[in-house]
Amino acid sequence: MIANADALLKPLTIKGLVIRNRIMGTSHAPSYGKDGKPQERYQLYHEEKAKGGIGLTMFGGSSSVDLDSPATPWNQISVADDSVIPFFREFSDRVHRHGAKLMIQLTHMGRRTKWDTDNWLPVVSPSPTREPASRSIAKEIEDFDIARIVRSFAEAARRCKEGGLDGLELSAAHGHLIDQFWSPSANTRTDKYGGSLENRMRFGIEVYEAIRAAVGDDYVVGIRMSGDELLKNGLTHEDCTAIAVEYSKRGLVDFVNIVGGQARDEISHAISLPNMSFPVAPFLYLASSIKREVEVPVFHAQRVTDLATAARAVAEGHVDMVAMTRAHIADPHLVKKLIEGRADDIRQCIGYGYCIDRIYVGKDALCIQNAATGREATMPHVIPKAAAQRKIVVVGGGPAGLEAARVSAERGHQVVLFEKGPALGGQINLASKATWREALSGIPRWLVGQVTKLGVDIRLNTEANAEAILAEAPDVVIMATGGRPNPGHFAGHEKALTTWDVLSGADLSGSVLLYDELGQHNALSVGEVLAKKGCLVEFVSHDRMVGEEIGTTNLPIHLREFYKLGVVMTANHELTEVYPEGNRLVAVLRNTMTNEEEERLVDHVVVEYGTLPVDGLYFDLKDKAANHGELDARALIEGRPQPHDGEAGLKLYRLGDAVAGRNIHAAIYDALRLCKDL
Repeated sequence: MIANADALLKPLTIKGLVIRNRIMGTSHAPSYGKDGKPQERYQLYHEEKAKGGIGLTMFGGSSSVDLDSPATPWNQISVADDSVIPFFREFSDRVHRHGAKLMIQLTHMGRRTKWDTDNWLPVVSPSPTREPASRSIAKEIEDFDIARIVRSFAEAARRCKEGGLDGLELSAAHGHLIDQFWSPSANTRTDKYGGSLENRMRFGIEVYEAIRAAVGDDYVVGIRMSGDELLKNGLTHEDCTAIAVEYSKRGLVDFVNIVGGQARDEISHAISLPNMSFPVAPFLYLASSIKREVEVPVFHAQRVTDLATAARAVAEGHVDMVAMTRAHIADPHLVKKLIEGRADDIRQCIGYGYCIDRIYVGKDALCIQNAATGREATMPHVIPKAAAQRKIVVVGGGPAGLEAARVSAERGHQVVLFEKGPALGGQINLASKATWREALSGIPRWLVGQVTKLGVDIRLNTEANAEAILAEAPDVVIMATGGRPNPGHFAGHEKALTTWDVLSGADLSGSVLLYDELGQHNALSVGEVLAKKGCLVEFVSHDRMVGEEIGTTNLPIHLREFYKLGVVMTANHELTEVYPEGNRLVAVLRNTMTNEEEERLVDHVVVEYGTLPVDGLYFDLKDKAANHGELDARALIEGRPQPHDGEAGLKLYRLGDAVAGRNIHAAIYDALRLCKDL
């Protein structure tokens, strides 16, 4: 049981709007919008959370109200004309039928967007400044721009009310237009909109007054704002408290939704969207402090990943509503499971940041460990039972094998899981040994708990072979044997170690050249491990920058640690040879731009080239299988059973890194979309 769970399950009433519990999801940007509208995929994603018992689900993080705040970046929602109203009505009906409430976040991005999309209009801001994150240089906003944007906010609010949404909030956090006016870091004006805090609040007050005139006093309107920008020359906690007090005292807002930090550049973005390197609820203290000063309900989100933390936040009076946004991406049914006394079945968010990191490179938000999220039209969160029981053998206890075993057992099949090692978890067990990446262990921890509860026959320290597998008389064999470290293709590769060796306990000292061809977390994590052991580390990447594939919530943390630890970073170089010189090694590097070669004399060379499939057993069984190991890609993508599924004889499939080196999500998605139809 979760302590203080009753505090979470108590309703909250705001202006007659009754929210059934104190758990919500904040507005965010999953990049599920289509043509600027929240269409079926977007709606199904939020409907799943409503089915799962959430009290309030908010959508449309950064929904645009005007044409010079384009919705195109990150596939967002445009509320700039009436064509969105029918979609809001459909969306509202979908969520309301499950008892949850639905709100939206409106904004004008100001300088925090791109000018070279949609209508190619210049971005506007209080002052002609450049935002590092968007790289846009703003036009200094003029009086007629202000009047137009104020009207646009009011019209957008009217559309929300007509669309049946239960309320709205404005974004004045993360550097949007309203808080650009507030913050001295972005506002250097000397007219009535600049200078004193009173003047800098003026634009936002005008916006809220126009919204109130459009929707009336009985409609729920709130604000999402920072409790402290944590920036040099930014808004202090005292400034933010004064703003919250003033806006609520005037009756302009019915709730304040408090976050910590800002998002104007790489490191501040990573801080305001805290990953697994941060403690849970790192900015709860800001919301708690503001709650003591305002008379309206206070909401809060930021790395509240577990119900125990959420319950404490509400029970102790720090906040009135606690948002578990990424936690619902990991498990949209967490409230339902709490109510049913199944808290141990909740798939807890580990703070990987995969969901957010994807959207900032133009992809859709996906959960590293829940492949059904965002795919509700095709992937089930609750696995249906099969028409008939089968015997299924899974080989390999990494994420692919564990998910295959879980889904197959949920289907009602008899499942045997062979794992050659002493523990389940696969490569995640290694990765979680790397400094602040320990929380990765939460992925196999949940999967192991589920397969154990479902009665899967788990055989540890048992290396499967063809004879042992066939002796089980299986209907289906799933090869999830994972990968082995690729030693590389350079001359002298046998003299180098892999990142696996380091995380497995290799005791290195002195100077280390760490070479990375993936651009992912793997090598950077190991670089931190080595540097913290006292090694002198040079990190060399083939790419144009180190960690090129890592997203915005994670790469700044890696880089911050590298700078603290004195790691030397060298990009645009390829490792071509390693040879001995005395009791040391010479690493030969080729500049990928000039082809010039350089040499480094070091004590150790460590490399990261990804993985190669462990596939020998698969090929041993291939000719014995009725389908010869073939997996029909079209059937898989369309969510249909495999073509040979109804035929007699053994069926053989392989998943995850046993096919090709990819990532945790790919392994879990492989398993879910195959096994849900077995």
